[in-house]
Order: sequence, then structure tokens, then C-alpha cells
Amino acid sequence: MSGSPSVAIIGAGLSGLAMGMALQDAGMPDFTIYEKADDVGGTWRENQYPGLTCDVPGRFYQFHAMPNPDWTHRYAAGPEIQRYIRKVAHERDLVRNIRFATEVTEAVWEDDHWRLTTSDGAQRTADVVVAATGVLHHPKMPDIAGMDTFAGRSFHSARWEHDAPIEGKRLAVVGTGSTSAQIVGALAGKAAHIDVYQRSRHWVAEMSNPRYSRAGRALLRRFPRLNYLSYHGLRAVLFDWLAQGVVQPGAARRVFQGIARKNFESHVKDPELRARIEPDYPPLCKRLIIAPNYLTALQRPDVDLITDHVDRIEPDGIRTQDGVLHPADVIVYATGFNAGAFMRPMQITGKDGLTLEEAWKDGPRAYRSVALPGFPNLFTLQGPHSPVGNYSLIRIAETQVHFVMQWLEQMRAGEVVAVSPTAEATDAYYRDLRAAIPNTVWDTGCHSWYHDAQGNVQLWPWTAKRHREMLSHPIPAHFEIQRPAPVPAAAV
Repeated sequence: MSGSPSVAIIGAGLSGLAMGMALQDAGMPDFTIYEKADDVGGTWRENQYPGLTCDVPGRFYQFHAMPNPDWTHRYAAGPEIQRYIRKVAHERDLVRNIRFATEVTEAVWEDDHWRLTTSDGAQRTADVVVAATGVLHHPKMPDIAGMDTFAGRSFHSARWEHDAPIEGKRLAVVGTGSTSAQIVGALAGKAAHIDVYQRSRHWVAEMSNPRYSRAGRALLRRFPRLNYLSYHGLRAVLFDWLAQGVVQPGAARRVFQGIARKNFESHVKDPELRARIEPDYPPLCKRLIIAPNYLTALQRPDVDLITDHVDRIEPDGIRTQDGVLHPADVIVYATGFNAGAFMRPMQITGKDGLTLEEAWKDGPRAYRSVALPGFPNLFTLQGPHSPVGNYSLIRIAETQVHFVMQWLEQMRAGEVVAVSPTAEATDAYYRDLRAAIPNTVWDTGCHSWYHDAQGNVQLWPWTAKRHREMLSHPIPAHFEIQRPAPVPAAAV
């Protein structure tokens, strides 16, 4: 391979756009972003429910090269983030490289390139595939008897039906995770009554979401360096130091957990309610829910927390296992996503006919979160065991993009044709990873989407700083590298 490699990026969410910008900056224009929907944004396009807010401060939840001085609040709302993503896509002219409404259904490695099949039946080729398909984009519906018999409106939170009547109606919200907390906090007082069905308990931090002043936003526009300092200050203090507590015991963990407990106790004074909702596992074992008014909403007279398990759905509402029928006009299933899907349901076939399903028969795995043995020139952004806890997914993606770009530079220089991690290097990485997991807070007695069906933690068990260090430079000995065939000497 000589010259810029052709790159197929699958997904026009945050990770896909980060990859596109890096290719632009490197002067590699031969890339196409395939997007199954008709707009950019990924999870911020898919989720449009009331109260949707990012739980990472906006001034850290942004592209490093595209700072946004105009965040209106500390924690940006979903529509504001989506506007920012669209702005980046248009200002960087990435839209010219995006094929909207074009889902990649199959990718097959053939000799030294990938053959892609899209939903319209067309086939295209690329030297490199970057899977930027995200983590939380396949809604997971519960398996409850009678769901199809309900006479009112019902839908998953990621498929919000904006014309569904809410005001003056009885609303049932199934689930008590982050999405449920935001929905309940936003709609309490608007709906006539809300029933919240608790499947599992969560630690909730009820934190205010202050508005940034116009003067402060103008100052950031006038002096962009301040935005840069704010970004790196948040990274250093909140995420590189305090967030150490999730991956290793010590002072940071004690501080973080102590703050979470105090916050919870200060907002839930009623001992009866606290006994019903306080988890029996330590804070941070599951993703900490940050919501400005959920705990307050649970204490309203028009909001009921139902802890009896759901038995079935009936035309008029939800019947719990104690035999009580709870009337409902609208049911929202805030039941999360299939976090282990990654690139699937796309069919991927690598070297020697190896399929992704065969490679992942024991669960998703990738070398240092970015590449798969047996799949040359296939890179993953937000791939298996990425550090996707309470951290900026944009920062993670940019770290992974930096790693991918180093291989692409070698391809452009004609030094490399194809590359994939060795099985031995990947196995060694997973031995280290499994050995580190018992130090994490996620392995302290709970089960969440951070775990697979067998209860194994599926997150990065080290600090985000170590993620940056491990992906700072490729280690050639860890890879199978196909190099260009030598040019035969001219005949004498």
C-alpha cells in the first residue's frame, strides 16, 4: 500500500467524527463515514427523552480541538449536545464524507482490503475499517408477559414518542437507572401521577446543575485558552485523580464513596424510603447516577416507588406479583441497552474466514480496546473493555484515534499493508486485565451493565491515564504485520 489508505468509518457519532477530524488533520481525505440514520450524533440523536442530561461536565465533554465556550449549564442537556455535534460536523465539513441512511450490514476481509455490503445492497471496498458504532445504541426491552396487550402508549426511553400524552396522565416508568432518574425528575409535577418500578437499587447523587453566566461564556469566547485550562483542569482533578477510586483502593475511593453516601443521606431523610432504595453495595459499584431532582421527586405525593416485582402488563396497567393492578395511561421502559453488542448485528469476517461471532464466542474482547486478532486493519473505538465509566467518551475516543492514526501513517508511508494484534499479545493483555479487576470497585458485590452474563467486569480496570499511556505508541512485537512485497531489482 502506498499513498493514503482508504478508510471506512462505521458510525457518525462522537467517535466517528473524532476519527474523521484526525484524518482531515493528517491530510488523508480518502475516508467515508457510513451512518445508518439520517443525522449525526449517535446516542445523542437516538435518545430524546425529557430531562436527558450528560453526567460528565460539558467543558470536558467536548472535542479537544473544537472547544465549546457556549455550554449553558455545567451538565449539558441532550439537545444542546446534539446541536454541538451537528455544529462540529458542519464546521469541519465532515458531512461531505458521510453517507447517511446507509447501514453497513457485512464486512469481509479479502486479501488486503475489506469488502463492505450496505443496506441498499451495494458493495464498496476499503483498506481499513474503523468501527465507531458506540456502546449504548441497541435498546434492551424487558421480557414481561402481556406487553402487547396494553391499551395505552408504551415505548422504550430511547424511542421516545413525543406525541404521547403525559400531562394529566398516569405515567409508569419501568427501571430505576440513570435514564429513569432523569425522566422522573423532569416529569414529576407534569404527569398526574408517576409510578416508578424499581428493578434494582442505585446510588444517586442529587447535584445541582448551575447555569453558566453570559459574561462567563463571553470570557471563554474572548480567551479560548481559558476553555483549554478548564478542560484539562477537570481531566486532572476529577478524572485522573478522583476517578482513581473506581480502579484501586485508597484515599480517592474513600473520598468519592463518602461524598456519595453523604449526598444520598442528606436528600433522603425518611428512614422508610431510605430502607427501600438504599443499595446494599458500596457507592460506585454501579455507575453513579447524577440527577438534579430525582430523590426529591420520589418524595412527592404524586410519585410512588413500587418495589414489588412486575408480574405482567394488562390493558389498563401493570400488575405486580402482590396481585395489585397499578393503572397507567403511558408506560416507559427505561430498561437500558445491550452494551455488549458493539459492532453487531453487522456480520464481520476476518482472515481465513474467521467470523466475529466465532472470535467472540466466549464474550467480546479486543487488544487494549482497539483491535482484534484475526481481523486485519479493523480498529474499534469504544471497543471491549474501554474505560467507559463516569468518564468522557470523547476523550476515550480521541486516545484510541491517536493509536489508529499511527498505523495509518505507516500505511501511507508504504511501510505497512495490513496489521492485526497477535493472539499471544491479546491473551497476555487479558491475563493482566483479569488480574487487575479484583482491585476495582465494580467487583465489590453488585451486577450491572458493567458486567457480562457471567458476572465478569467488562470495563477497563486501570486509570484513564494508563489507557492513554498504553495506546501512546504501537508495539510492533504485539502485531502481525504484512509489509509490502519487495520491489525486484531491475534486470541487468
